[in-house]
Amino acid sequence: EVQLVESGGGSVQPGGSLRLSCATSGFFFRTYSMSWVRQAPGKEIEWVSGIDNDGRRARYADLVAGRFTISRDNFKKMLYLQMNNLKTEDTAVYYCNAGGTYTSPGRLWGQGTPVTVSS
Repeated sequence: EVQLVESGGGSVQPGGSLRLSCATSGFFFRTYSMSWVRQAPGKEIEWVSGIDNDGRRARYADLVAGRFTISRDNFKKMLYLQMNNLKTEDTAVYYCNAGGTYTSPGRLWGQGTPVTVSS
């Protein structure tokens, strides 16, 4: 059974940081490009960042470039998203995603972890 389980979300003030984690199982993680995708309240799903299967290439949406860093550990089958200098507009449910490319999401989704940025 394919599983993607996110953790690390929470509430933080503007300018703060959070680190999201995604534990995976049930598929050959090291062969998959991975992405983080988010959905803000009342808005459409938005691709945030992606990383290729060996971690050599990463890509970011313009809105988060320079503030977010995606990384992965193929031995632990984990995906991470370090989010710094968070803004209120980063408030969303963040999803771990697999099965696409490192520039677009695929068909495998986690259940999401909520991030709230407010003062």
